Amino acid sequence: MKILIVGGSGFVGEYLSRFFIKKGYHVIATGMRPHHILESADRFAYVSTDTTLPGPWQDRVLDVDAVINLAGRNIFRYWTDKTKRQIHRSRILTTRNVVMALGPKQDTVLLNTSAIGYYGDQGDTILKESSPAGDDFLAHVSMDWEKEALQAEAKSARVALLRFSVILGKNGGALNKMLPAFKSFAGGPLGSGRQWFSWMHIQDLAAAVDMILVKKDLRGPFNFCAPHPERNHTFAKALGHALGRPAFMKMPSIVLRLAMGEMGSVMLASQRCLPDRLQRHGFEFRFPNLEMALEDLLNG
Repeated sequence: MKILIVGGSGFVGEYLSRFFIKKGYHVIATGMRPHHILESADRFAYVSTDTTLPGPWQDRVLDVDAVINLAGRNIFRYWTDKTKRQIHRSRILTTRNVVMALGPKQDTVLLNTSAIGYYGDQGDTILKESSPAGDDFLAHVSMDWEKEALQAEAKSARVALLRFSVILGKNGGALNKMLPAFKSFAGGPLGSGRQWFSWMHIQDLAAAVDMILVKKDLRGPFNFCAPHPERNHTFAKALGHALGRPAFMKMPSIVLRLAMGEMGSVMLASQRCLPDRLQRHGFEFRFPNLEMALEDLLNG
């Protein structure tokens, strides 16, 4: 199988590239960085490009069996109006360019990233893929993103929408940003800590992506999260325990909102997501529980 990973130079993209190369697949990755750490690997090619713009990189879309679109500006920073436009534009324009590059009757599959931000702040409500969308900025970005990806169905492509939760892995991603505070005895819950925190081990993410690629009847939205979400204070306690550190230094909501603006409210949002469709289609999690995941990532 030949796979194009759009946005393949980031944390998840690099992991998936390694995962599929080991499986014997051929991988082409695009990214904004001038070089990729896997450039010298067998069965791997890298294209440094801005995928929000049409260009020669689109020719690669015609030459693959599957496209995994991960591209989008990082949301974890202070949101100005300009930043929000960049967050939206990077996702919509890249996806539009991918769909535009597909052949009129190309037999391929598009796995397009979305996010559980689709649901907005939903308190204690259990969220499955059939749950309604929210009404905040990230919910609207996710809805627009998914709508753009689904245009590929008009070209006979199979489209799966991967609604990512917080992805936990080594040497990158959210966990890498949390560790310094916890290791310095300054970690703890955000706000009240009662908000639900949905997460997924990156090994399970890769296995779920592979399942969707292989099973040709799978399409539509999938919550990419473990089957056991935790409240934020429980997550903080578990992370502190795994590191042998206390986890009682709360970040007050008002301080987080002052420091991060609108993004601070997003970090305090509650999303109690379940991977309903993954499990109904037979996916078995290697790391269904937070303690197992953290033990593997921090002490494995």
